[in-house]
Amino acid sequence: MLLEVDDIHVHYGQIEALKGISIDVERGEVVTLIGANGAGKTTVLKTISGLRKVTSGRVRFDGRDITTLPGHARVELGLCQAPEGRGIFPGMSVVDNLEMGAYARKDRRQRDALVSDFERVYGLFPRLAERRKQMGGTLSGGEQQMLAIGRALMARPQLLLLDEPSMGLAPMLVSQIFSIISDISAQGVTILLVEQNAAQALQRADRAYVLESGRVVKAAPARDLLDDPSVRAAYLGGDVGG
Repeated sequence: MLLEVDDIHVHYGQIEALKGISIDVERGEVVTLIGANGAGKTTVLKTISGLRKVTSGRVRFDGRDITTLPGHARVELGLCQAPEGRGIFPGMSVVDNLEMGAYARKDRRQRDALVSDFERVYGLFPRLAERRKQMGGTLSGGEQQMLAIGRALMARPQLLLLDEPSMGLAPMLVSQIFSIISDISAQGVTILLVEQNAAQALQRADRAYVLESGRVVKAAPARDLLDDPSVRAAYLGGDVGG
């Protein structure tokens, strides 16, 4: 098992945001978390990446207990996140933003070592190759999302955490982003995906967890949840097209 999250509780002050969440991700899988706004999906990712402290419970990554490990050390182990809202550096070029993704790598100052990583990112996102000298803040929303994912890939992650990659994008770009997520998975990267577009997420994922009010209420193969009447009614509007 690559990732094991065991009975984690997380608080924001007096408010308990996560109430005993347990999930796992096998190496090579795409696993998605779906649920309404406020269900705790982003908090789960922040806890896994080390941005939120665990009140109780345990997080294991690649056989190692990382519950108290700081975020930058988790990146060094190969656990990387493309955050909600993209979080790119607007005053830096596309190339510089991508280089920041490699900051935790020991070979980051060796330009030759990064060549294959740039080629990989530009192969997935040709638009970034065209915009490589452009400032991040002048990119479109879709291009900024591509840059956020590309930056995370520069760290050579074992596990890529994606938080709402389709947020705010036009429908055509949503389909493109999800197609690229499938391409990244095909390259051998394990993915844990948080996504409001439940239909797209479930169509791309191997397994899924449904969160409500800080708890896991369903866990099943993604295709099974596509056919689950309660999931269709709550998150799919009866439509799994697209």
